[in-house]
Amino acid sequence: MGGEERALELAFRHLGKRDRTEAEVRRHLAGKDVAERDAEAAIAEIVRMGYLDDARYARTFAEDRRNLDGWGPERIERRLLALGVDGELVAAAIGTREGADELEAALALLRQRCREVPASERERERALGMLVRKGYDLELAYDAVRAFERAEAA
Repeated sequence: MGGEERALELAFRHLGKRDRTEAEVRRHLAGKDVAERDAEAAIAEIVRMGYLDDARYARTFAEDRRNLDGWGPERIERRLLALGVDGELVAAAIGTREGADELEAALALLRQRCREVPASERERERALGMLVRKGYDLELAYDAVRAFERAEAA
């Protein structure tokens, strides 16, 4: 078996477990002592076949983290960049949601996590901290907490 064939086999086996980024496949092949030339040829072939697509990966990852884990755009961005996805692809995946949608998602997370409206400054800071840790920027988190307080008071 030639170097490129071995690289293709290893890459497909790695992709068979879950969707991956190009950088993840590249690191995996390097860890298996595949020559860089063979790895790049295998990656190019897999991309051409449609089995490896960082743009699709970023969109799916962003949507899953939003819907399943309640992550905000900043946390999604940090994770995708750490996985080796190009910044432009990350921006495109994150930019699919409008500000009002982000605010509504933050409100939904507050409704889910907070049993009651924050009654003290300390509780308000906890709610803000939770949203910021989830990846919402501080201004949006503040707006969400205020909107949550107004909605629950009404």
